[in-house]
Amino acid sequence: MKWGSTPSQTVGPYLSLGLPWEDGPFVVPEGTEGAVWIRGVVYDGAGDPVPDALIETWQADPDGGFDHPDDPRGHGGPEFRGFGRCPTDGAGAYRICTVLPGAVPAENGALQAPHLDVSVFARGLLHRVVTRIYFEDQDNSGDAVLASVPEDRRETLLARRTDEGYRFDVHLQGEGETVFFAV
Repeated sequence: MKWGSTPSQTVGPYLSLGLPWEDGPFVVPEGTEGAVWIRGVVYDGAGDPVPDALIETWQADPDGGFDHPDDPRGHGGPEFRGFGRCPTDGAGAYRICTVLPGAVPAENGALQAPHLDVSVFARGLLHRVVTRIYFEDQDNSGDAVLASVPEDRRETLLARRTDEGYRFDVHLQGEGETVFFAV
């Protein structure tokens, strides 16, 4: 007997059964010195909000160190976990409470601009998509990854400053599609 491969499954909508947890959106506790909110909406290719997506973030601490045993540079203290996870609500909105990351070294020794690594899980996707959040009010000029993106698409990777922190919308397809990276 010959067995065929298992058919591919889409990421959602069943991610809500096991991936989110109550304090998932808090990379740092609310009220932490320097804490900011990153808020946004996930949109599908038609421009409609995606109410059953999930955003995951992974980032360095303000000094550029990761909360990981392989990083000897530290991890921002006991309140910083470096990882956030937030499902979208009925309006497609997500929120992450964090601190701005520091610059981290690239493979060639140069520094990467402060950024968050982001995974997006959503219905219709066979695999997560991966992007980055850079900050419009930080020096992004020397970042090789951002420089590799066509200039007219870089704005899709920039979080905009608001009165409440930063805004970063994710467009899965269509007009203003967010740049996603093959990892």
